[in-house]
Amino acid sequence: MERYIGHIIEVIYLDIDNKTKQRRIEVLTVENGVVKAFCHQRQALRVIRIENILAVKQVSVSSRVS
Repeated sequence: MERYIGHIIEVIYLDIDNKTKQRRIEVLTVENGVVKAFCHQRQALRVIRIENILAVKQVSVSSRVS
């Protein structure tokens, strides 16, 4: 997942309730088995365990300025 830092990707993952979710996120950091990202749908930060990510598709390189 480290290769996606700074990129916008679509992920399908299992949330805390074990429900499948799909989100478009900008990956901010990857450490200790956790992805910290900005969710474009919710306009909020998200933390996703790598083990819960089922699929990844790169959308683009981020154009956001931090």
